[in-house]
Amino acid sequence: MATFLRRIVVMIHVFVLLSLWFSDYGFLHGVTSLGINYGQVGNNLPPPDRVLDLLSSLKLTKARIYDTNPQILTTFAHSNIELIVTVENQMLPVVMDPQQALQWVSTHIMPYFPATKITGIAVGNEVFTDDDTSLIGYLVPAIVSIHGALVQLGLDKYIQVSTPNSLAVLEQSYPPSAGSFKSEVSGVMSQLLQFLSSTGSPFWINAYPYFAYKDAPNKISLDYVLFNRNPGMVDPYTKLHYDNMLYAQVDAVVCAMFRMGYGGIEVRVSETGWPSKGDSDEIGATVQNAAVYNRNLLRRQMSNEGTPLRPNMRLEVYLFALFNEDMKPGPTSERNYGLFQPDGTIAYNVGLSALATTSSTSSASISLTSSATKAANMEYQSLVYWMFVYLLTFHVFMRRLH
Repeated sequence: MATFLRRIVVMIHVFVLLSLWFSDYGFLHGVTSLGINYGQVGNNLPPPDRVLDLLSSLKLTKARIYDTNPQILTTFAHSNIELIVTVENQMLPVVMDPQQALQWVSTHIMPYFPATKITGIAVGNEVFTDDDTSLIGYLVPAIVSIHGALVQLGLDKYIQVSTPNSLAVLEQSYPPSAGSFKSEVSGVMSQLLQFLSSTGSPFWINAYPYFAYKDAPNKISLDYVLFNRNPGMVDPYTKLHYDNMLYAQVDAVVCAMFRMGYGGIEVRVSETGWPSKGDSDEIGATVQNAAVYNRNLLRRQMSNEGTPLRPNMRLEVYLFALFNEDMKPGPTSERNYGLFQPDGTIAYNVGLSALATTSSTSSASISLTSSATKAANMEYQSLVYWMFVYLLTFHVFMRRLH
């Protein structure tokens, strides 16, 4: 009997150690990387296989696309890239029908999953502020139907469903504690938040401090929006200090959701970036500012930072964008958010590491090698802590047996 118990004990030891090793506390988890938005509104963009090579060279493992391009989904199969795909706005009236949603998922997701790591479906993009206001009424039914299709096909545990929102859904964002949604969207927003809360899905926000600076350059500090060293601001109600606008915008969304009774929904930044070129009236749209904003943002990401309101929850961010897209309508800035030109050459130096020139394309690529040592140390400390807790509990248990 004693021998049998010892064998059981050894098996338990091995199981717990392996569980810790391969869990979020283990060494294999690593540092979660920054995401990137891979837009395709251009007539001179590289093919998906070259894009995949580029993402791999950048050490990026998360990307978002604005459709379900079959060529991209096929090319990205068996890679380490996690993809968020999109149901286009014009499809919302169609997929709000559960049968049509099932057909959409069966056609656009099932043939590629799990070989292609599809981890999220964005149902629409900035629907609340779209010029076609009729789409708002279709949004939540479409989201519910797409999620229902995933449940029916057994994919809901692997793929989250949400919708990216413009910061313009907020009535007030300053100070962050005063964050609130506009009254005209509050009804549907409440339904959306109820869905996100019940499914554990994130609230996605497209947040651009650039727009705030462009509209009021004499009132807003450039250093504050660029993550440079600055005095920042203190929220008069929470007394929290903010040294950059992006985190303040995110916490304003958190507070707006709290005001509607939803305090536990994670906020993720589905888009943020800075244009490297603009029209004469687009103040601040320069190569220098774009490089500084993205460089500082990447450094914050590699430190796994949270916002002042949620310091222990790493803020997940998708940078906009991978390429300059020459066919995007609107002002010049819209075509100049990319880290890269369509031919693969770098648009500007983000500066986190030395640039390596590839012989095949004679173009420079950025290596976003993070400060993994710090993260590894934190992982190691967590592992040691939980091993200690387990062993302490185990020895107490054994003493009681004797």
